Amino acid sequence: MFRSLLHYRYKTLLIVLSATAAITSTFLITALSNGIVQMYAQMLRTDGDIIVMQKGVADTFFSDVNLSLGRSIALFDGVRSVEGVIVGAGKIDTVPIAGIYGVTPNRYGNYALSSGRYPKKNAEVMIGESINMLLVDPEQITLFGKTFHVTGVYHSDIGFENGGVVINIHDAQKLFKKSASFLLVSLKDLAKADEIIGKINRLDENVVAKSTDAFIDSYNQFKIIRISGGVIASISFLMGFLAIVSLMSMMIGDRTYEFGIKRALGISKMRILMEVMAEVIVLTLFSFALAYLVAEGVLYVLEHIKKFQGYLSGEIDATLFVQLLGGSLLMAVLGAMIPALMASRVDPVTLINRGRA
Repeated sequence: MFRSLLHYRYKTLLIVLSATAAITSTFLITALSNGIVQMYAQMLRTDGDIIVMQKGVADTFFSDVNLSLGRSIALFDGVRSVEGVIVGAGKIDTVPIAGIYGVTPNRYGNYALSSGRYPKKNAEVMIGESINMLLVDPEQITLFGKTFHVTGVYHSDIGFENGGVVINIHDAQKLFKKSASFLLVSLKDLAKADEIIGKINRLDENVVAKSTDAFIDSYNQFKIIRISGGVIASISFLMGFLAIVSLMSMMIGDRTYEFGIKRALGISKMRILMEVMAEVIVLTLFSFALAYLVAEGVLYVLEHIKKFQGYLSGEIDATLFVQLLGGSLLMAVLGAMIPALMASRVDPVTLINRGRA
């Protein structure tokens, strides 16, 4: 049944390469865009059951919340802790851009020290392992023209943080001219989340409090990243499979003589179609497996390139795997079955004569 694939080995190879390229690019684009969302979401979820940010601001980078509000929130019944965070980015010595995180000292515990100590006020900083490798164990760094003494190196599983630097929030306030980008509220009892959210929203009309999960689901930047990644991945996938459909149509067109002989021998149209389908499924599954391995390898390499500081990280989850497998099989089968069905309906003598021609 699969001898025709070997007979048309060059076209078969082109089909496999085209399918592999299309599926690999879709894997990579989707996984990397999801990775960006997941890293930032993970950072927010760390010790944050509720996030408080400035009302009417679409991005946490532009939000400005009064840090003193955290002291009032901390007095609410059911609140375990309140952490203030300033998020920003800037040039750090020879690194063109990296994340800068100003945090209250009660958040330091989220950064596992590899060496040294946590920073204090007045121009002290600890740096992530990724950026430490790039700068080769610096004793001091420059942020916005100001020199900071490096007190320690930390590790974080979140690429954004591991490739950035952490300073005391009071120093970050001077750098970014704001009190806090957002507050992260940790609760003793999640059942009281709605009650505490209501209290926070009534406490200051200039802020909005949401559960961290609700914020992540509604965050405009995450939606933009997901939609953009999905659109680009879909275009890449469709363009690749259009090429595959063309190649399959050509290969099936070359096999009209074979189909004519089979019809003349009494082989049913359904059996011919099933044989074509089986060939297409085998090719697609092989291409899919190859694409998955290539994509996983590329993602691993990207994540470990020092120049990218761990910012490029992605994971091929089960949902993406199943969706892409189903889409690949559907596109490939449709691309092959339509010309095969048309050929199988023609009179066997006509098919044989067309094949000879």
